[in-house]
This record gives sequence, C-alpha cells and structure tokens, in this order.
Amino acid sequence: MLSVDEAMTSRRSVRSYLPDAVSRETVAHILNVAKRSPSGTNMQPWKVHVLMDVAKERMTNAVLKEFYGPSRPHEHEREPFYLEKMREPYLGRRRKVGWDMYGLVGIEKGEKEKMKAQAAENFRFFGAPVGLIFTVDEDFGFGSWLDIGMFLENVMLAARGQGLDTCAQAAFGSYYEVVRTVLGLDQTQTVVCGMSLGKEDSSAPISKLITDREDLDVFVNFLDE
Repeated sequence: MLSVDEAMTSRRSVRSYLPDAVSRETVAHILNVAKRSPSGTNMQPWKVHVLMDVAKERMTNAVLKEFYGPSRPHEHEREPFYLEKMREPYLGRRRKVGWDMYGLVGIEKGEKEKMKAQAAENFRFFGAPVGLIFTVDEDFGFGSWLDIGMFLENVMLAARGQGLDTCAQAAFGSYYEVVRTVLGLDQTQTVVCGMSLGKEDSSAPISKLITDREDLDVFVNFLDE
C-alpha cells in the first residue's frame, strides 16, 4: 500500500494501459474505499457505471460510431464546462499539455487526422480493461458537482493504493446521448465523465508525459495577521 502522499504525487492521467485484467473484486474494493468521500449533508450524489469486457466494447463501438460519423459532438450538458472563453494562464497550460502529448506520439501541428485518431483513444479507454462512467441526477447543482469531484479523486487515489492507474475523461460528456443509450439511462441522468482504470503500459511513448504544476506562490496566499 502507498502512503497518502505517495498515492497523490504518483497519480497521473495515464493514456496507455496493459491488457492485464482487473478483477470485479478489486474494482469493488476501490469504490468501497472511495465512497468515504465527503459530500454536503452526506447526500452522496454520485452514480458509477462499471464497464468490463463485452459491455466496455459495446460502449466503445457506439461512441466511436458517433465520433467518426457526420454529426458534430454535443456540447456538455452543463455549459460552460470549463470557461466560456479561454484566457491566460489557463489557455497556455492547456496548450502546453496538448502539444507535449502530441510531441510524444509524433503528431505535428496541422495533422488533423492524427489528432482525431489520438482523441478516439479516449473512447477505447486507452486500452484499459475497465471503463467507468460517472453520472449525477440532472437536478443536482453546483455543490453536488463539487462532491462528485472529490469522489472522483478518491477513486483515483484508491486505485493508486492498488497499484493501478486512471485517467478521468471529460470527453464522454460530449456524447452523453450515446452513453445514456448504451447504459439504459433516461434524461434524468447527466453524464459527468468517464474514467479509464488499469495498469499503465510504461513502454508506450505517451506514458512519458509528465504535466507541470505551479509553485505555491502562484496560487497560495498565506495570511498570518
């Protein structure tokens, strides 16, 4: 088992996985640990849909059919999902991680077909044996979305405690109608994101991606008087 600090500092968004199976019991253990996440008045607003084997393949095939089809992806159900208009320093951070990733997999500026192929890997869960889809009742507000964020982090840290890796994937939210159909959900469920779960393929070039974090003096203000 990793220490809390080790689990937090070793957590990365892994985008290439070994095919090694992850047992249902291990996934259940991770979610049992993660469910201790705090939530406002203990409402526990999250729902998790675990996809393995044939079910995961069915989700992948359905979303990729839409992804490569003539229609454009839907907007996320909660808009704006990030910012209505990107600005610095956030735009710069976003561009850097994108170009760092493309550089590792040999994609140059303007190679749109290769970019699309790399984006499609999201919907294959980057080869991970387990895919998770997180949803919330559509009438929950801002506070409950904060709760879900804390729950997602708990899932990722609990996975590290089992020697496993993850990648949270907002991309699934752009195909919420397909996701709902595959999962048999109605419109009362908002698709928050997906998540890949498995063991990192450390030999893959994209696994060399290490994202930066700002120094404390950029985002922390200590007050002592």
